[in-house]
Amino acid sequence: MAALRALVAPRLGVASAFAPFPELLRPLSLCGLAPSPRAAFHGSAPRPGARVALVLSGCGVYDGSEIHEASAILVHLSRGGAEVQIFAPDVRQMHVVDHTKGQPSESESRNVLTESARIARGKISDLAQLSAANHDAAIFPGGFGAAKNLSTFAVDGKDCRVNQDVERVLKEFHGAGKPIGLCCIAPVLAAKVLRGVEVTVGHEQEEGGKWPYAGTAEAIKALGAKHCVKGVTEAHVDQKNKVVTTPAFMCETALHHIHDGIGAMVKKVLELTGK
Repeated sequence: MAALRALVAPRLGVASAFAPFPELLRPLSLCGLAPSPRAAFHGSAPRPGARVALVLSGCGVYDGSEIHEASAILVHLSRGGAEVQIFAPDVRQMHVVDHTKGQPSESESRNVLTESARIARGKISDLAQLSAANHDAAIFPGGFGAAKNLSTFAVDGKDCRVNQDVERVLKEFHGAGKPIGLCCIAPVLAAKVLRGVEVTVGHEQEEGGKWPYAGTAEAIKALGAKHCVKGVTEAHVDQKNKVVTTPAFMCETALHHIHDGIGAMVKKVLELTGK
């Protein structure tokens, strides 16, 4: 009984503290403060978030998805209330790079889907299963995997080939009028598949090493796309094609600037879904 009194006493103390104001202990409905039917309806029926497909290309900047970019996209999508499903093609990587040396490991072979599952924490599906009918938008992080595993851009430049399912997904979302987001080197995929699209990979001059991959802008133009100069914290929106791009790690800068640019891209993508 002593233990029971010790447990109940604090609660009784709270009740007695409000004794001079008994109205505070009565249900809202008895105080004339019950929520209106409309308020109750909105409270019980939250607006559904956008369904977004995130397409990865492996795990690691030199041979897969850039991990910081993929993570930043997931953070901003979470903040935006989106429902995310992650995909990657079930194919072999072009090669495996030892990230401590920046050199290929000739004796290794890895699978893009298996490696991407590291970022997805195991919750991932084969890209072949992705249908635009089931999603409101698609987003592609950068990393050299976009240029090596999702396409052959790293080897063939403007003459590159794009993975069959990547090309299908881009055309499906574009044809359905659903937004597509891409960052870093990934905009080359849209430039190759969606002719005449407007994208950005940042600036068109290296500017003393700040933009080390500035030459990519010329390759994008050679693909028949329009390149738009943007800063690392900005996103370019092609309103006609509903394609949103941001430079990300195409720029040598502080990580938080890249995070902010990706946030701008994700925000615009979600706005274009109308959800």
